[in-house]
Amino acid sequence: MTSSSTQHRPPIGIITTLRSSLPFLFFLLLLLYLISTSKLLIYPPHITTKITCQDSNLTTTNNHPKTGYDTELKHIAFCIAASSKLWKSRKEYIKLWWRPGETRGAVWLDNQVKIKKNETLPDIHISQDTSRFPYTNRQGHRSAIRISRIVSEALRLESDDVRWFVMGDDDTVFVVENVVRVLNKYNHNQFYYIGSSSESHFQNIFFSYSMAYGGGGFAISYPLVKELAKMQDRCIKRYPGLYGSDDRMQACMAELNVPLTKEPGFHQNDVYGNLLGLLSGHPVTPLVSLHHFDVIDPIFPGMKRVESIKHLLESTKYDSGSLIQQSICYDMKREWSVLVSWGFAIQIMRGILSPRELEIPSRTFINWYKVLDFTAYAFNTRPVTGHPCQKPFVFYINSTRYDELRGQIIGIYTVHRERHPRCRWKMESPEKIHTVVVLKQEDPDRWLRAPRKDCCRVLPSRKEGIMYLWVGHCGENEVIEV
Repeated sequence: MTSSSTQHRPPIGIITTLRSSLPFLFFLLLLLYLISTSKLLIYPPHITTKITCQDSNLTTTNNHPKTGYDTELKHIAFCIAASSKLWKSRKEYIKLWWRPGETRGAVWLDNQVKIKKNETLPDIHISQDTSRFPYTNRQGHRSAIRISRIVSEALRLESDDVRWFVMGDDDTVFVVENVVRVLNKYNHNQFYYIGSSSESHFQNIFFSYSMAYGGGGFAISYPLVKELAKMQDRCIKRYPGLYGSDDRMQACMAELNVPLTKEPGFHQNDVYGNLLGLLSGHPVTPLVSLHHFDVIDPIFPGMKRVESIKHLLESTKYDSGSLIQQSICYDMKREWSVLVSWGFAIQIMRGILSPRELEIPSRTFINWYKVLDFTAYAFNTRPVTGHPCQKPFVFYINSTRYDELRGQIIGIYTVHRERHPRCRWKMESPEKIHTVVVLKQEDPDRWLRAPRKDCCRVLPSRKEGIMYLWVGHCGENEVIEV
């Protein structure tokens, strides 16, 4: 047998056919080349397969032991406190998270409002008259009494298979999947009052650290609401001097001997300014709610407030439980620190900052009382760096999609163009990076395990101006060493 092509020439007819097909073959090869090069934006040249965790001790989704109390979205009734004067603008926030046919509950107003057809909004109810209740606080408004009674009024409407009542304002945005995740940890047949404190230390002193702030939202189990409804009117009359609805609610809970169960994923957002530092330093817990959008800057620069929140919630389609969860890694070759807030933003800083420092929220915001005192917050904060070389380069989420072939979520983050002070350090500048690509696997069971941040790894890249990261389960013995 010989391999010489001269001994086995193809028939003349085949040669003729191949010659006539050369233009088509050339076009096909060109198309394949363009497709392969376009993928370089998504995957670095060396990373063409699915990245998996090396930790053999982790339990997968399919064989994870069943936990929780089987609470679903249908078991939760949302009670939204709203004002007729602000309804035209505030209803746009509700539309962002409300899901007709899936979510249940109602909006409670002080007066009738005009309702357009086909608006994706909850049912509208008018609160009962509260003029019989005394209100003596000179700084507040007596609408606080009306709002505090909403959950008791909702009890009369929602009794079929309801396990939880969740209170919120008309400018509160809920991540409904995470509402379910959090409430599923608790026995709905017991008395539970679940929420969180203010971000302002002064607010918590003036009101209470034991109070769930209404703008951030809070949840009350069904049997507790039944018990509350029996005594709430009497309770309200005993506290005419209280300021708001949420401190009246807490006063009644105190009389029922029910303490606040704190879940830090409920956010009152008692701050002004830029939330970049606050969200990037989010605690290791699901993001449940955000509030006060009318007083903070848009979450994404250059967008309107409603548009920016909608953009943030896009990432929940792929991994709602991981939204804004923090990861830290380092590009040791270029001596960069990288702070990832998944689905929101990435910050790259010159120099190696310790994880202990990076995990603390930076003060890109100011306190509710507009004081510049770092002790004014109910959590640790760190100052925004004054060194011109350590100002972070910020990359905001541009788009998120799911790659079915590799079973990975792909997040594209693009640089926020802003002026950076001149730096005389000789190390390479992150200004050369215009895009960061983050590869991640969906992790629906992350909150069924002990709380732990995801690990982050810098991946190799030959594509100039693009940085590739992987975020996911930490491998066995994986430690951030700096």
